[in-house]
Order: sequence, then structure tokens, then C-alpha cells
Amino acid sequence: MTLRALRAQAEARLREAGVETPDLDVRYLLEHALGLTRTDFVMKADQAVPAEDAAHALALVERRAAREPVGRILGHREFWTIDLVLTPDTLEPRPDTETVVEAVLAAIPDRKAALRLLDLGTGTGCILLALLSELPNATGLGVDLSPGAAAAAAGNAERNGLAERARFRTGDWARGVDERFDVVVSNPPYIPSADIATLDPEVREHDPLRALDGGPDGLEPYRIIAVELPRLLRPGGLAAFEVGQGQAEDVAALVEAQGLGETAILCDLGGIKRCVRARNGR
Repeated sequence: MTLRALRAQAEARLREAGVETPDLDVRYLLEHALGLTRTDFVMKADQAVPAEDAAHALALVERRAAREPVGRILGHREFWTIDLVLTPDTLEPRPDTETVVEAVLAAIPDRKAALRLLDLGTGTGCILLALLSELPNATGLGVDLSPGAAAAAAGNAERNGLAERARFRTGDWARGVDERFDVVVSNPPYIPSADIATLDPEVREHDPLRALDGGPDGLEPYRIIAVELPRLLRPGGLAAFEVGQGQAEDVAALVEAQGLGETAILCDLGGIKRCVRARNGR
């Protein structure tokens, strides 16, 4: 079988399974399985693929057809400008979350400042590590309830050359955190409990439940974090949260009730209100 034929067969299988981006997913899977580059798909399209290699590639395609996410199959995922290893303990980072990174960077006047960052519910460490990659003199602390997630985040810091400026620990949100920060960020669980069963199988069956379930209305973690912001943030410090669709105004009200101001709601690339940003005026 030629590479061209293998690619066509794989795309047809994913299209049949209802996968939204069969061409893109197949490219990632074949690059991984066959050790190809993007150029190889053009330059080697008519070359024969050894039967054993083709079988291996198609086995990965079958996993995707069963709605296992590409990132889970590959074991890692790109986010911002960094590459993150995924584990069963971590939520898979998605492009929407980059809105939080953009929101924070847009509000920092001096990116060379020696800032102190806190990431609550850090997961893979994606938000904290992306920010540290852009803020060369900043340091950060990531906290996660899952020991496995905290360990994965520490590994990702090492993987991306940021271990000297990032520390991770297991904890229940900000409990036991007794210092003040210039920036506090979080992508907490925000799916209402009753909605979990309606999520796409890529999310429902592969992301950890504790990283999804935000309680009856999806806002419980924000209530917990919001009351801590006045003691966690230095005067003028910045808070930024990822929020679910339809939650932005409610989350903004929660942080404003704690005395934060300059509240801004920012949209992701799909036009959905995805991030709430506010500043501690105290």
C-alpha cells in the first residue's frame, strides 16, 4: 500500500466514525506512527509503506475512530509554544485555554519584571508554563488536588526547560498557600454535574472527572477561589480564569464581590466568552 492510499483509507475510516477533522487527525497519527514529516506526505506519497508499519498506523487510526483523542494516543500535546506530556491524571489542554495566557500577557506592562505566579488546578501545568515561557524573570507555583497531575506538571516543566522557575505541589486549591502573587490563574472544573453525560466521548471518557465537574451549576470552584483572591493577590495583582459558555458574567460578579475591579471578559477564537480577568485594587 502506498502512503497516499494508506492516508485515504485512514481518513475514510475516521470520516465514517464521525470524527470532525479526519484529515488533520490522520496526518498527526501517520507522522507519529511512520516517523514522517509534513513534507513527506507530498514527496513520498507514492512510496510503498511496509505492511507492518501500515498495520501499526491503522491500529492508531482505530483508536481514534473509537473517539480516543489524538493527544491521548500520541501521549503529548502542543499548547502555546510548548509541548506537554499527558497522563490519565491531567485534563488535555485545548486551544481555548490559550485565551487565558493571552489575557494575562496583554495586561502585564513589563514582561521582564520578576513576577510571582500562582496556578490553581494546574493539571499539565499548561497555563503556568506558557506564561513562564513568555516572562523570563517570573517564577511560579502550580497546585493540583491530584498528586499525579502535580507530578506530570513538574515533568512538563523539565521537558520545556522551565523547571528552575516552576514548582508544583499537591493541595486543595489555595489552602496552605501563604504568600502573595502578582498573577493568579486557573482553569478549574466548570461543567455542571448533570451535563457531564452529554459531553463528547473524547472528553467524557478520557479526561479525569475531577477536572470536569464544577458542581451543580459549574461555579463551585470559582466561589472557593474568589474568596481567597484578596489575600493571594498583591495590590494591583491580576487574576484570570477560564470559564465555560454562559458563565462569564457570573464569574465576574464573584470576583467583583471580593473587591476586585477592572474586570474584563475576553472571547476565544470562536467568539465565546472564555476568560474573566480582574485586578486587585487593594
